[in-house]
Amino acid sequence: MTLPAPFPPLVSSAEGLDRAPSSTGAVAARMAEIYGVPVELVLPVRGASHGLELIFRLAARDGLRVEAPDAPPFDGLAKLYRAAQEGAGTLAVIVRGLGSAEAVAEMASRVAPALLVVDEARVEFSDQPSIVALVGEHDNLVVVRSLSLSHGLTGARVGAVIARAATLARIAEVLEPHPVPEPSLRLALQALDPSRVVETEARIARVRDERTRMVQALSREMSVEPGVGPVIAARPGDLAGARAALARLGVAAEVEGDRLRLPVFARAELNDRTLAAFDLAPVGRPHRTGQAVRDTKETRIVCAVDLDSASPVRIRTGVGFFDHMLEQVAAHGGFSLSLSCEGDLHTDPHHTVEDSAIALGQALKQALGERRGIARYGFVLPMDEAEAKVSIDLSGRPYPMFEGDFATPFIGEYRTDLTAHVVRSLAEHLGAAIHVSVTGQDDHHKTEAVYKALGRALRQAIRVEGEAVPSTKGVL
Repeated sequence: MTLPAPFPPLVSSAEGLDRAPSSTGAVAARMAEIYGVPVELVLPVRGASHGLELIFRLAARDGLRVEAPDAPPFDGLAKLYRAAQEGAGTLAVIVRGLGSAEAVAEMASRVAPALLVVDEARVEFSDQPSIVALVGEHDNLVVVRSLSLSHGLTGARVGAVIARAATLARIAEVLEPHPVPEPSLRLALQALDPSRVVETEARIARVRDERTRMVQALSREMSVEPGVGPVIAARPGDLAGARAALARLGVAAEVEGDRLRLPVFARAELNDRTLAAFDLAPVGRPHRTGQAVRDTKETRIVCAVDLDSASPVRIRTGVGFFDHMLEQVAAHGGFSLSLSCEGDLHTDPHHTVEDSAIALGQALKQALGERRGIARYGFVLPMDEAEAKVSIDLSGRPYPMFEGDFATPFIGEYRTDLTAHVVRSLAEHLGAAIHVSVTGQDDHHKTEAVYKALGRALRQAIRVEGEAVPSTKGVL
């Protein structure tokens, strides 16, 4: 038992950190769902490197040895946990990726009774499928997974060792108390939330596409190896000069022998910095993208936009009519929008609707950046007997105005009075003056006209017309 601290820490967002970390059970359950294995086969650890360290630690304790590639992090772990004496037995053989089920079965049989440990820290970015489903078929198979790259949690250090229960119990014998800190557990639970799955998959797909694009560009000037995961190994003619050029553009690259290990990001504009260091940057403006994550006790939201692409549009808030309205905003705005929300709909849709508008405003604000070259202003839209007028100024100064009322309190589960809240939240978090006026008899038509006109106003205002900031002040 660990005694609590005598007082909470003097830092923000520190509720509960004066006590020992909570159980890893909740994180194990989430990981089990994602990896498709029973929860009793999952042991949460501090990232893939910690999982691998436990294998070396167990071998050192039992006077056995580990066979592993002569490369990071295995070589460092081998030095830390000295190899056993000559002639000692083998505890484990560590490999990176195996491919087919047949290859796994063949190698597991060949190294038995030693453990076959497969490092899958980067499997999400590779063309090879994960082999975690095979753990239940082989007593000596161990798979190490990580959230560092797949979920953007490199600094949080959360991963998993996946193996048969008896093997996990053996590994747990050398596991220190409270192996995963409480902040990391909380971040992992948020990152693994079901509402994040679609956007996480989309981000991984973007990295894979960007890696292909960068390899094609860099290959024109140097030898390139795509590598495994969000990294490219390149051999420029002037290694030192290339590294200095990358540093000037804020790109951190690692030297490995005669190669440079270059990072690959989901955002094209970040990768273009790398290409610019080699005078290979593409001609033209990169896509304007933005993302917002909002986690409260009432809602959990992920929102991503691309102002220069019309697809995909994926909305899931749990409020059907509101989903349809946000689809209208994106479709008529001409931009890609992905928004997923898990909200307290058991009480009321208010928080879901309002917080989704906040997240959308934040994502749009990030995507607009300096707002250089935009049209800035933008719409009158009739829908049958209804007419919605939306005037927008992407000035950076929030000012919402809403004129109109609704006789019908609900359209499906959507509260019509929340339309004004959406306009206010969007204006405040986007940094825009948004004036809305709507008239008509049918509240469905009136509401839909507002959202469509809002999309059309945004389409007009975000359109790129040049390079200058549209203000005599020179800044918005």
